[in-house]
Amino acid sequence: MPKKKRHSGASKRFTLTAKGKVRRLRAGKSHILTKMTSKRKRKLRRATTVQTPGEAKFIKRLLEA
Repeated sequence: MPKKKRHSGASKRFTLTAKGKVRRLRAGKSHILTKMTSKRKRKLRRATTVQTPGEAKFIKRLLEA
């Protein structure tokens, strides 16, 4: 039987916390940053969790090996 592999794209984008929540980085920090305020760019640095239960369940399924 072949080895089970986790989804490589999902593993690059998401991590699981100790409590089992899905952590993600915020979008919108790649270009056109000159018009953004420093406060907005600073808030985009911080990671957040996936809020929708259905999406979190789907991502957890992709991350299990």
